Amino acid sequence: MEDRDLAARFDAVYATTPPWDIGRPQPAFAALAAEGRLGARVLDVGCGTGEHVLMAAQAGCDAVGIDISTSAVRQAEAKARGRGTRARFELGDARALASPGEPFDTVLDCGLFHVFDDEDRPPFVESLHRVLRPGGDYFMLCFSEDEPPGWGPRRVTQAEIHAAFARGWAIEAIEPAEIHVTIRAEPVRSWLASIRRT
Repeated sequence: MEDRDLAARFDAVYATTPPWDIGRPQPAFAALAAEGRLGARVLDVGCGTGEHVLMAAQAGCDAVGIDISTSAVRQAEAKARGRGTRARFELGDARALASPGEPFDTVLDCGLFHVFDDEDRPPFVESLHRVLRPGGDYFMLCFSEDEPPGWGPRRVTQAEIHAAFARGWAIEAIEPAEIHVTIRAEPVRSWLASIRRT
């Protein structure tokens, strides 16, 4: 998908409250923070309005969020100011991340991997590999194939995750998880993948 098309699509979604913007961290990621599994430097790709970045910053991490939507980044910056939280937000495409001066220890991804088509997945995975230190962790929440068809993004199988991260990565775990949404009480059946850069 073209950069402009993707940016316009998500800017339109952020004109209102998207289904995934629940106003708090997803429980699966909140548990990672509570267990001390976030590293010193954390990047949230497709950060939206910033809840996971703010969570990481409040846990004492050097936290950065990136999103392709100008509207999402502005809302995230406003939240950080309103909460008095030190966190950075950048406008950018997660498929083309620039190498940071110091690589990240952890990358969080809540619902970004599953919006990419087959063509977009390899550049995204390469981009992650570029910014994450060897031994660093990528934690990804995505819709699983156990979620019935209908609304929302494509469903992702464990086999697809293994195929996408076959080179330069070690898959530590792929576990059933939930993504909470605003449009229904029942959470979405999802995967929490814990993947280490080798």
